[in-house]
Amino acid sequence: MRMKSQRGVTLTGVLVVGTLAAFLLILGFRTVPVFNEYLAIKRILVVLADEGDKGATVADLRRGFDTRRQIDDVKSIRGADLKIDKIASRTQISARYSRTVPLIANVSLLFDFEPNSEAR
Repeated sequence: MRMKSQRGVTLTGVLVVGTLAAFLLILGFRTVPVFNEYLAIKRILVVLADEGDKGATVADLRRGFDTRRQIDDVKSIRGADLKIDKIASRTQISARYSRTVPLIANVSLLFDFEPNSEAR
């Protein structure tokens, strides 16, 4: 009588896969808000650049950013951090900022972002 070999995952395999899955979930939970904030900033810059094309002053654009950043819960930059250039009738707005996200213990991720209004 011949025995069939068993198939399946060992306890060690389950622990390794579970640890990897937990790490990926932690990574996702920590980084998704950072990218959501970046997309919100980019969206605000596009709207403000359109307002600048319609005649808004630099001070108005900075105040407008500060108002919108409170609504969208943007904490990484302020209106004073924006670089606003008016070239002919086009307004270009950009910013540069970094965001550090702690992962586990003394391990962190550093994100460098440069959102701008060129997507319009």
